Amino acid sequence: MTQTDHQHQEDGQHQKAAPPADDTTMFIFGASGDLVKRLLVPSLYNLDRDGLLDRGMNIVGVDIADHDDDSFRGHLKDFIADKAADKHAEGGGQELDEDHWQDFAQRLHYLQGDFTESDIYAQIKAHLDNASSDNAIFYCATAPRFFGEIATQLGQTDLMKEGDNRYRRMVVEKPFGHDLESAKALNAQLLEVMKEEQIYRIDHFLGKETVQNILVARFANVLFEPFWNNHYIDHIQITAAETVGVETRGKFYEKSGAMRDMVPNHLFQLLAMVAIEPPAAFGADALRSEKAKVLGALRPWPREEVRQNSVRGQYRAGTASDKEVPGYRDEPDVAEDSNTETYVAMKMMVDNWRWVNVPFYLRTGKRLGARDTEIAICFKPAPYAQFRGTDVDRVTSNWLIIQLQPNEGMWFDFQAKRPGPELEMDTVKMGFAYKDFFDLPAATGYETLIYDCLTGDQMLFQRVDTIENSWRAVQPFLDAWAEDDSVEGYEAGSDGPQSADDLLERDGRQWHKIGEVTGPGVAPVPGSSRRK
Repeated sequence: MTQTDHQHQEDGQHQKAAPPADDTTMFIFGASGDLVKRLLVPSLYNLDRDGLLDRGMNIVGVDIADHDDDSFRGHLKDFIADKAADKHAEGGGQELDEDHWQDFAQRLHYLQGDFTESDIYAQIKAHLDNASSDNAIFYCATAPRFFGEIATQLGQTDLMKEGDNRYRRMVVEKPFGHDLESAKALNAQLLEVMKEEQIYRIDHFLGKETVQNILVARFANVLFEPFWNNHYIDHIQITAAETVGVETRGKFYEKSGAMRDMVPNHLFQLLAMVAIEPPAAFGADALRSEKAKVLGALRPWPREEVRQNSVRGQYRAGTASDKEVPGYRDEPDVAEDSNTETYVAMKMMVDNWRWVNVPFYLRTGKRLGARDTEIAICFKPAPYAQFRGTDVDRVTSNWLIIQLQPNEGMWFDFQAKRPGPELEMDTVKMGFAYKDFFDLPAATGYETLIYDCLTGDQMLFQRVDTIENSWRAVQPFLDAWAEDDSVEGYEAGSDGPQSADDLLERDGRQWHKIGEVTGPGVAPVPGSSRRK
């Protein structure tokens, strides 16, 4: 390794320390739920470990389950300790620091009550009266049907009123509505009792370092922008593939399906990050305005064109991760004749000058052959004319692969001459993996978003217009599927339904292979001109 390499590595490992957030009290509704123990409290623990929480900050769980402060702390510690020791778990790989946990746990509290009744809000008010700060954040980690009720109760008890020296904020998890009309209704209900600036609609995908790096890669490197348009890009693929099934989420999934669960939030947010125009400034208002424009430019397919531009799939029994697994209809809390989709593939068009005639292919599914979240950008091939009369039978496309998980990094593949007397080409790759350059601490992905909420930075949170524009683009699919909810089966452990391959093949294209290992010395991307 050269001296320059060492310097780069050292620069990547020594990050500028951020200041701790202001003193506040965070009330978490639905505190006995899976989200809280699996992600929220571990994220708060990690932030405190890194010195990013004020020493006076308190975290108060609110739920109807039978807990007091001590049992709530014990309930969380047992889970977090097991997860921290599991290097394969999201945010795992770093043992729980017992001394630090004891200090952190003293700031964990619990209020028992029904958050649909007014009594619990009187307890919240009394707790705030005795707090060291008037600042408060109300985090809705509940089922979506409670979001509006909690907001209304907070408004009726004046808990959302801000003063000169205090803030009041509300964090709302996805899904934000289940269609366009319900999203509009929920937005209206929240805005009756608070301002847009007080609402933090959270999508944990946006907290991942590699997602935020999309913006840095695009706008801090001058080489990308001249080619980031329909003159040079042939198409873009966005994939979110999971190997797990619905597990214990059968009841939730029966109501949502893959479309509502993943597309108007996760996948559309990635699409917006890739497709936005350069914002006037690197700030919340400018960035979110550009994202809203992209999502507003998504073509709403006419009802008769929905089927030819989308695929609905549902996993059947098969082998995943070397284990025999049941089909979706055999999972707990799933109807035996369910037609809920666990896989969606769709073709979207962004109707603006930059992206006209460039298709965006999106797919997401459970029980697939590999865990893989990535953006694959396929550039148009170079003209063939220069190689006429040689052994080169075609010139393939260059690909830029932005992999968000599990092998975080960016890779660009290009054509190079193979050694030998004849002109033969091969696909080679260059790029970087985050783990090879940066010292990444154990994290869940929520840390950045919680810290931003504590400091009042809304850049990575969704605004009312981005929410409604996303549902507006999805609504034609929901309407068409309500009339015909047929679903195509696919074997667990596969890459999804055959119709998903057909979707691209009709356009003369094919999917980038799910789980294809990136980096030097790997197989070429689909369509490579490698000769045997």
